[in-house]
Amino acid sequence: MDKPLSIAAIKKLLLTIDHPLDERLAVLQADPRKGVAAALKSWQKSFKKQQDLKEQQQRMLQIENRLWNNQEDSMIAGIDEVGRGPLAGPVVAAAVILPKDVSILGINDSKQLSHEKREQLFDEIQATALGIGIGIKEHDIIDEVNIYQATKLAMLEAIQQLPIVPDHLLIDAMQLPTAIPQESFIKGDAKSLSIAAASIIAKVTRDRIMAEYDLLYPGYDFAKNAGYGTKNHLEGLDRLGVCPIHRHSFAPVREKLTLF
Repeated sequence: MDKPLSIAAIKKLLLTIDHPLDERLAVLQADPRKGVAAALKSWQKSFKKQQDLKEQQQRMLQIENRLWNNQEDSMIAGIDEVGRGPLAGPVVAAAVILPKDVSILGINDSKQLSHEKREQLFDEIQATALGIGIGIKEHDIIDEVNIYQATKLAMLEAIQQLPIVPDHLLIDAMQLPTAIPQESFIKGDAKSLSIAAASIIAKVTRDRIMAEYDLLYPGYDFAKNAGYGTKNHLEGLDRLGVCPIHRHSFAPVREKLTLF
């Protein structure tokens, strides 16, 4: 009689199985050992998670697929921004063109993802995208033209930074003054994979910028709060006054200007 596989060997075997009808699963299900049952349960949970992510990706590609079916709209750029609400730092926009055969599981609205997952997906999007453009408008531009207009400028810059001229734009809750055909969606980062990918690129880019600013201007907790008005940030404003990257047009900062 053949000696049964060890639990460690079974766990390794399960990593090679990607379909619930694989006949090897039936053999394992007949194994009475508790360790095998636990390994099978873990595999089933992982398989369901992967299937859910694949279904989510297909739902979030419905808009792109409609446009991709039109041969004139093969290069679709998703556009999103991060940083409209903070009291300090820039607003950052990203434009991302994904290939038709894109398969990056887990892309979603960046706000729904952990820091670690965003970093992982940032690298995957960078490696897979046909084109990525970044637009950055600093605090002084925000103060000069207001945050809404600065966001538009950042998005337009992101489009201009793309290595490919897109055929169509999918934008999160914004209309842009451009001749390129566009569609705008409320909560677009939850509806379009391209917009969601752009939200991840923009979020990670801005978080890294704010971490660098935290080294230049310590005391406001920029590395953790990204410039948003958290308790630590407001306490830093009270204690240190306004630093060079604060947005003077935002009320909590404007009230402290005389302290710096």
